[in-house]
Amino acid sequence: MQTITKYLALAVLCLNVHLITAQDSISNTNNHEQIKTLRALKDKVKTQEREYLKAEVEAINKQLDGNEITFEEAENLKKEAAKKHALNIENRIAIINNKISLLERNDAVYNNEEEEADDQFVFRIGKGDETDDEFIFIGTKGSDNHRHRKYDRRTTSDLVLAFGLNNAIVEGDNLDNSPYKFGGSRFFEIGWAWKTRVFKNSNVLRFKYGYSFQINGLKPTDNRYFVSQGNQTMLEVFPENLKKSKLSITNLVFPVHFEFGPSKKIEKDDYFRYSTRNKFKIGLGGYAGFNIGTRQKLKYSVDGNRQKDKIKGGLNTTNLVYGISSYIAVGSTALYVKYDLSPIFKDQVADQNNISIGVRFDMD
Repeated sequence: MQTITKYLALAVLCLNVHLITAQDSISNTNNHEQIKTLRALKDKVKTQEREYLKAEVEAINKQLDGNEITFEEAENLKKEAAKKHALNIENRIAIINNKISLLERNDAVYNNEEEEADDQFVFRIGKGDETDDEFIFIGTKGSDNHRHRKYDRRTTSDLVLAFGLNNAIVEGDNLDNSPYKFGGSRFFEIGWAWKTRVFKNSNVLRFKYGYSFQINGLKPTDNRYFVSQGNQTMLEVFPENLKKSKLSITNLVFPVHFEFGPSKKIEKDDYFRYSTRNKFKIGLGGYAGFNIGTRQKLKYSVDGNRQKDKIKGGLNTTNLVYGISSYIAVGSTALYVKYDLSPIFKDQVADQNNISIGVRFDMD
């Protein structure tokens, strides 16, 4: 993020240098050219204001179609919008006429960089939330490229980050007798999620879906490591004193959740949004995907020489993974639980199922 910020700052600096050079060039033009430009600008003002009025009328019609306002209210809003933009045209053209008069009265060259709002250069960077899109806009105020917000944005997206404690439940046993270290066994998840409002006129239920990379780590107790004997994977005592014994399983999964909770409706003249920032949320769902990597890491010493083994695959881990998950959140921070319904290892006498609990951040 810091690198991106530095590049953007450098871009702004370069643009400013370019603009200063351009403004110096403009200052060398005569009044006649500036007057010609200002006169052409009057037609542009009329076109712009008509486009803005058209956008407002379309937004009002959408509210009417959605039964959010009555026909009479819609007509009143349209009349007010038409009156506002007619006055805008009148005021803006009056400003331009005054500038033309100023230039016609004087022989000296005037630089209108602070007076002409329609020709001022704009470099604007916005970080979107549930009330607006992310955008980078470079152009001039009032230009034809001016960005209009989408009236109703039912789908948003965000980065998902989660981490915490990991372990496994062994069939016929309980978590208290787990063969894996508590605290030492951890999980990490990172992915991208989209959230779509289910109902047209309510945000009480959202459908959340996306993809994630999950890394589940297990650290055996009692100086043990994983070995494969035929189709069975088991723990055995390592012949040397292990400084580290860890199994990491990486999965690519596609989570799906139904998210419940209140939201705040933000209404403007030409758009509306539902925001769940700082609101209570509950997510219920699950995930399915694939095991894309298994690695066992061992660290130990032999005759004072440090050894490090990295063993990939060969432990009969399940290829297709699936499970259930849930989160309870306030704002973007959540308590997160997930449980693999698929066993960690295939064809075992006693199945082992991965379980994780931690914190989750949905960075919208």
